[in-house]
Amino acid sequence: MKIRDYRPSDAPLLAALYSRSVLAIGPRFYTPEQVAAWAAQAPTVERIRQAYTDGRVALVAADDDDRPLAFSDVEPDGHINFLYCAPEAAGRGVVSALIDELEARAVALGYPCLHVEASEAARPVFLRRGFTLLARRDLRIGTVPIHNYAMEKRLG
Repeated sequence: MKIRDYRPSDAPLLAALYSRSVLAIGPRFYTPEQVAAWAAQAPTVERIRQAYTDGRVALVAADDDDRPLAFSDVEPDGHINFLYCAPEAAGRGVVSALIDELEARAVALGYPCLHVEASEAARPVFLRRGFTLLARRDLRIGTVPIHNYAMEKRLG
């Protein structure tokens, strides 16, 4: 596995990876109704392409054939927006390595902290990477109640 910068040609694969991740990993932590609502929020290829032209750090963990295994990003304010892993790569350290590289890039850019709204699946990974749990966030996607966790990590 290698971690590299996002390329525009990755966008279709990342949009598909997002959906596969939510549909395969989400049911371990959320109800079928919650997973369906979350999956319906999947970014389009164009949304990914547009988002990744705004100056944020966008990274892809890729296998030996350069196929994406996971992706993430950090916006200039330190917000981690996307963090999704292919189901077949879950639990293999890919996400941890991706978070470590995001953090290294954020430190190099002088960001004072990182913050994220982490799913149930991602919360333990962020805790192991030194993030602090600030609060559980109860929200709705349409009419479906769901939750995530506000977390942060001070840098430097």
